[in-house]
Amino acid sequence: MKPMRQGDVLLQQVQDIQGKQLSHLTLAEGEVTGHSHRISSGEAELYEKDGTLYLRVFSEQATLTHEEHKEIGIPQGNWMVRIQREYEPEGWRYVAD
Repeated sequence: MKPMRQGDVLLQQVQDIQGKQLSHLTLAEGEVTGHSHRISSGEAELYEKDGTLYLRVFSEQATLTHEEHKEIGIPQGNWMVRIQREYEPEGWRYVAD
């Protein structure tokens, strides 16, 4: 399956998930607005390993929401969460959302 994107959050399907289960379903928080990319419906769990987040969707679909972007449906499966970065002369930084 092709990667899915909502703003600066990219989801790429993976075979397996490892790591520590987190107690929330927030994939990323906006640095400027305070808005967040989060799972608002469906059955899912979020994991973290070595600074990378992984999302496991148990239901047929989970909804990823953000106040400034269109909701997207994430199909059942295992997903690696990537946050888009951009280069500046001072070095790499995460895109401000």
